[in-house]
Amino acid sequence: MNLKTGGRAGGGRHRPVDLAREHGISTQAVRNYERDGVLPPAERTPSGYRSYSDVHVRALRAYLALVPAHGYAAAGEIMRAANRGELDAALASVDRSHAQLLHDRETLDAVEAAVATLGRSAAASGGPAAGAPPSGPPDAAADRPFSVGQLAHRLGLAPATLRKWERAGILVPQRDPRTHHRSYTAGDVRDARLAHLLRRGGFPPAHIATVLHQVRGAGGPEALALSLGDWRQRLTDRGRAMLTAAGELAEYLRAQETGSAAAGSTARSCRGATPAGPGATTPTEVA
Repeated sequence: MNLKTGGRAGGGRHRPVDLAREHGISTQAVRNYERDGVLPPAERTPSGYRSYSDVHVRALRAYLALVPAHGYAAAGEIMRAANRGELDAALASVDRSHAQLLHDRETLDAVEAAVATLGRSAAASGGPAAGAPPSGPPDAAADRPFSVGQLAHRLGLAPATLRKWERAGILVPQRDPRTHHRSYTAGDVRDARLAHLLRRGGFPPAHIATVLHQVRGAGGPEALALSLGDWRQRLTDRGRAMLTAAGELAEYLRAQETGSAAAGSTARSCRGATPAGPGATTPTEVA
């Protein structure tokens, strides 16, 4: 069967393999989607085989478009709510994903601004990027963990400032297993230096915590700077996927409404039909 024609809910009937072929997935995957509630329940033929309608075709297209836009969990929530007729719940899930994307964009903007500040600081000092290991003979003391007092003295800060940064999520020092005192590694020293610089640049603690979380995940400020372009491209790709998913979801909801209206019209016609009396000729007998 050609699933590309039509596009609206109609009278077409489709086998699991027809739906699977359109998307290059297995028939078992189609059955699993039905089992998990992201597809409406299929009708069954007299011999017990699944029979899908054009509404199911639209449902599968919508779900597979929602996954790259919103993720598997949210896509499943959206489809199950739509299939239950809970449109507000489905749209609320969509709204949460859009809000998360906006938050991610704002986070990226903050990180880019902070990295630019770090780069300007390095250029002004004529040295390596902030937080980069110094050139020249190694500092033996830098290889040893620092206590909170030692690190505060090294950076010209008060110990209370470092503790405040820890509470804000800017620093994540380990604890000495014997004394339970804070123990700052070379990576923590780097993060503290970056935080000190960004605070002088006027960045609020929440933004600094976000930046340093990204720095730690990337393996350093230089690696983070190189990854920002890829990060923005991923957000752009997700935004475009959301546009595609919105269109497919709208088509599915329209197909649902059309199918429901057609079913209601058929039911009303059946209830309004005049029962055939004894000896009356039915259309089937005429045919």
